[in-house]
Amino acid sequence: MAHDNNATPTSKIWQVIKASSVGTVIEWYDFYIFGSLATIIATQFFPKTNPLAALLSTLAAFAVGFVVRPFGAVVFGRIGDMVGRKYTFLLTLLLMGGSTFAIGLVPNYATIGVAAPIIIFLLRVVQGLALGGEYGGATTYVAEHAPDNRRGYYTSFIQTTATVGLFISVAVIVGTKLIVGAPAFAEWGWRIPFLLSSVLLVASYIIRRKLNESPLFQKAKDEGTVSTSPLRDSFVEPVNRRLVLLALFGATMGQGVIWYTGQFYAYFYLQTVLKLEQIPASIILCVALLAATPFFVYFGSLSDRIGRKRIIMTGMLCGVLFTIPIFYGLTQFAGPAVEKTPATVDAAGAVVPAVMVANNYQMFPMIVLVFCLVLFVTMVYGPIAAYLVELFPTKVRYTSLSVPYHIGNGIFGGLVPLISTSMVAYAAAQPSGFLKEHSIYFGLVYPVVIAAICFLYGTAKMKDVRNVKLMADQPTPVA
Repeated sequence: MAHDNNATPTSKIWQVIKASSVGTVIEWYDFYIFGSLATIIATQFFPKTNPLAALLSTLAAFAVGFVVRPFGAVVFGRIGDMVGRKYTFLLTLLLMGGSTFAIGLVPNYATIGVAAPIIIFLLRVVQGLALGGEYGGATTYVAEHAPDNRRGYYTSFIQTTATVGLFISVAVIVGTKLIVGAPAFAEWGWRIPFLLSSVLLVASYIIRRKLNESPLFQKAKDEGTVSTSPLRDSFVEPVNRRLVLLALFGATMGQGVIWYTGQFYAYFYLQTVLKLEQIPASIILCVALLAATPFFVYFGSLSDRIGRKRIIMTGMLCGVLFTIPIFYGLTQFAGPAVEKTPATVDAAGAVVPAVMVANNYQMFPMIVLVFCLVLFVTMVYGPIAAYLVELFPTKVRYTSLSVPYHIGNGIFGGLVPLISTSMVAYAAAQPSGFLKEHSIYFGLVYPVVIAAICFLYGTAKMKDVRNVKLMADQPTPVA
């Protein structure tokens, strides 16, 4: 029997969105402070004899949190489809918050040697597993409360959480650095953003604990129609397996690389390639994020009227066509880097490289260019939660949408900083030629190619499923 989602009062929906979003913002905050502090973490937990190797190792530790996200989607998706949505994303919240707090307590390489990076890697694994279970739970929970004809609008608020979490992580880091000073921040102050997560964790746990189970899931549970084997039903059953592959190769793979290129890699590029100091780079990113964030909701709402596919594919095509030109523009407006401190030789005889810094950058046009990158993100990301929810039946929705989402975002998207930085280093190491001359842009080839493949596949295979009625006994749709 069909369940009428429109029976859910609007006030109740906003309560659900608030509780789901607060916890998800905190989890993204926890996840991204590690990446935002990559250059400092490289000096704390890895040997200082080879700065590039230390940075790449840190990015690898950052990336491992993404690589394990699909496994978290499998583990927690199964729990969510069998036990319940609420219980599962309470568990993921506790795991994420606890591991983030622990990172702030780990002694550095100088104190405990190789044990330091090993512990960091293990904690990043826990973070990744937890985040793999979080998104599917929060998205499914909100969608199963939302009216059918406004699902894109209401789920788009969950889509803002990753950007808001990134924004808060940058703001807390910069604020802490200004308060304690740059030298103290590099020595011990960087731990404060990690430790603060415990306060945020407690607050968000209290809010989430008061929630009830999703009405659709509770109805399915009462009627005995929940899946007894979500993994088999999601990946062995032919029709549902085809939908999982469609979601991955037609939507989330390209969406993932555009998200991480437009927001995270752009921030990383400003600091490591263009040599902007952290505060001006943070101002550029944060202003662009603030200006663009309302467009997540705009495009989510628009997708209720004109369809999800058209908006997602347009954003993906914009990413393919304009990403490299925008990064070229950022480079021109940054100006050439100058030497802030000269190269020196330390007491052990090792050469300490010169510190280069951009001091003739033009902030406003750089904000506009980063805003354009984030605008592409809002187009591909704003409607995608509603698209994924409507693609899969209730009994396996948590598992089925979580796995392709986290492969697309965790593997393809999350590896953008590591792969792109490695490609830039490879191109720069060439003796001469076109590749060496344009080495700083070579890393962008990876996300552009992935987004292009996804655009072509999605355009050909995706159908515009929208505003469908979600039912407790909903059959597998045919896309």
